Amino acid sequence: MAKKGEDVAVGVPYYGYVGENPYQAGIIPPNAFIGDPKGIPIQQTIYRDTPAPFNCVYCSHSGQTTIRSKPSLAAFVGCMMPMMLGVCFLFPSMDCLWHKYHYCPHCHEKVADYEKTDPCIVVDPPNWTQQSFALSAQ
Repeated sequence: MAKKGEDVAVGVPYYGYVGENPYQAGIIPPNAFIGDPKGIPIQQTIYRDTPAPFNCVYCSHSGQTTIRSKPSLAAFVGCMMPMMLGVCFLFPSMDCLWHKYHYCPHCHEKVADYEKTDPCIVVDPPNWTQQSFALSAQ
């Protein structure tokens, strides 16, 4: 117990340096799988730009999602760049910068969405398309 006149430190204990988590930066873990799960139990699915392996919570179907796209702010910003020339030829072809909505191919229910909210991604082509993946429950 602290004596009178001493300050008590309250907070989270510090156990040394903890590096950045590479999986939060977009790196796919080594135990992840891409494509049809083919009966493999899934612990977690990360929905991104491509069809994702999943187990449907509505109909219990196991497979890959189907994707529908919708224009995002990043696609609009990418369109505005050539608009200065008087034409927007990039907008329809920039599907990699659009929001992605994942649907079950069996019951057609929406299971997830992946929305691109960073308009600065227009100048970062390596991150235009990110792979969807799942982590096995085993």
